[in-house]
Amino acid sequence: MSRADQRTNFDEGRLMQVLVAPIVSEKATMVAEKSNAVTFKVLQDATKFEIKAAVELMFKVEVQGVSVVNTKGKTKRFGKSVGRRDNVRKAYVTLKPGQELNLSGEAA
Repeated sequence: MSRADQRTNFDEGRLMQVLVAPIVSEKATMVAEKSNAVTFKVLQDATKFEIKAAVELMFKVEVQGVSVVNTKGKTKRFGKSVGRRDNVRKAYVTLKPGQELNLSGEAA
């Protein structure tokens, strides 16, 4: 399959599931202010093309680029028992100049 085919043929139901949740943290806020990027938690098997298509479909904005980071889950202790946090895949979605995405839920 060529790159052009990968960008255009996506199942809309799959795209609705790709973005799990927005990440609202101090680091994500600093990145958003500095480089006009929004951070999302995404599915482990999501591709950059799927993430771009999902953001454009759901929020009606134009995406300039997508960077993906895989974070391994930490091992944590709870008393005698040992647990492990889930692995997380984060997507930093950079928006084109002039585009804005408000995730805070405040009315304008």
